[in-house]
Amino acid sequence: MTGLGLDAWPPDPIRTERLVLRESEARDRAAFIELFASPEVRTYLGGPRPRDELEGAVPEVPGRRPGLFVIELDGAMIGTIELNRRDAERPGHVRPDAGEAELGYMFLPEAWGCGYATEACAAALGWFADALPDEPVVLCTQTANDRSMRLAAKLGFTEVQRFEEWGAEQWFGVWSSVTRSG
Repeated sequence: MTGLGLDAWPPDPIRTERLVLRESEARDRAAFIELFASPEVRTYLGGPRPRDELEGAVPEVPGRRPGLFVIELDGAMIGTIELNRRDAERPGHVRPDAGEAELGYMFLPEAWGCGYATEACAAALGWFADALPDEPVVLCTQTANDRSMRLAAKLGFTEVQRFEEWGAEQWFGVWSSVTRSG
C-alpha cells in the first residue's frame, strides 16, 4: 500500500462470517457508479455525481489502487473501504507530523442497517493492525451523519476533536490497535 508502509498490495481476500474484502474487479464497475451517483450515499460526501459523467469517467476496473477494498456479499459488491494517508493540509491529526492512516467507507443503501459496515470495517482494521501494529487509524465524519457516528463508536474510535470543514461540523476520532489489544 503506497504511503502507508506496506510492502505488497493487494492482500489475500479477507473473509468474515458474511463478507469478502477484496481487490476491485471489472464486474464491480456498475456498483461503483451507483455509489457515486446515489444521493443517499453521497449526502455527507459532497452530493451525488451525474450518472452520465460517471459512465464516461469510471474505468473498466474501478478502484484498483492500494488501500481500497471492495466489500462483497454473496458475490456482489455492496460497498468499499479505504485506508489512505490523511492529507497534512486538512484539519485533524493525532501525530505532530500528520499523515495518519484514515478509514473511509461507502455502502449501497440496500446494505444499510444489516451490520455489514461494522463487520467489514472491523475486518479491515484487524488486518491493518496486524500489518502495521503501531499505526493509529483516524476517521472523520460530519456530526450530522448519525449512521457514521454510530459506526465509529461501535468500531472503538475515540473522539479527539471537532472542527468546521466543508461548511459542516466534523467529528474526528482515532483508533489504535495498541489500546485495543491492551
